Amino acid sequence: MDSTRQKKIARLLQKELADIFLKKGNELAHGKLVTVTEVRVSPDLSFAKVFVSVFPSSDREAVMTKIEEQSSGIRFELGNRTGSQLRIVPELAFRADDSLDYIDKIDKLLKP
Repeated sequence: MDSTRQKKIARLLQKELADIFLKKGNELAHGKLVTVTEVRVSPDLSFAKVFVSVFPSSDREAVMTKIEEQSSGIRFELGNRTGSQLRIVPELAFRADDSLDYIDKIDKLLKP
């Protein structure tokens, strides 16, 4: 169960990371829409799992590899943006969120 502080930090990180991907999205995923769907923060606030959705999902693996390669730069930018609000910028682990693919698959199965 997440504490109130964890939820606040997760919302802050999600908002700032979404803005970073909006500004740097062309470098990371040319022609793709990258969305931060969820952020989960550890109880000690030192680690965050970031769930990222990529649309269209045809080159998701290549985009996720590029994001992983740039994770230190993304963390640095996040630190610049949240420096006054966080003492420690959490380590970031990016995960692909495939919920949109799952929804699409269910839609295809339900349609005659």
